[in-house]
Amino acid sequence: MDTYFSHETAVVDPGCFIGAGTHIWHFSHLMTGCRIGGGCSLGQNVFVAGSVVLGRNVKVQNNVSLYDGVTCEDDVFIGPSVVFTNVINPRSQVNRKSEYRRTHVQKGATLGANATIICGVTIGRYAFVGAGAVVTRHVLPYALVVGNPARPVGWMSERGHKLQFDAQGRAQCPETGQSYQLSPQGVTLID
Repeated sequence: MDTYFSHETAVVDPGCFIGAGTHIWHFSHLMTGCRIGGGCSLGQNVFVAGSVVLGRNVKVQNNVSLYDGVTCEDDVFIGPSVVFTNVINPRSQVNRKSEYRRTHVQKGATLGANATIICGVTIGRYAFVGAGAVVTRHVLPYALVVGNPARPVGWMSERGHKLQFDAQGRAQCPETGQSYQLSPQGVTLID
């Protein structure tokens, strides 16, 4: 007996691993070999290739294609129509399956609507990629990036609030009171 929900129009190929409590909505397609953690939600018209791995509680909104090489850790949010790639220089007449580059989205990161993620990057823990951004390089943990190409414009708390740092490089999340420290290497949670 399945421990997940799959809408009648969704196609779930044999050999997928799908965790308990996951919901797969209209017209989605999961290919053999993909691994989806428990408590995930895959919106309408989501494609998941065979080597994709999603952790627990990953939210994938409508019209997202997750191609081979994409891994998302727990609690990742992928907004509507986010685009992932897996080859740097695709050509129809050239088979480059051996050149796929891996994309790693770490725990708690948010990818805004219509963002494009160029393959081979890591998006750090609790990073926030703004809507429509084009990510061409690694994103530090807690970084807020926007634009094309995506550039850092600030830092976000784990709850998704923009952090305001004082003269000593300290900030608090207005929702949780958690403290963060800014250094030349980036931001770290300090309690």
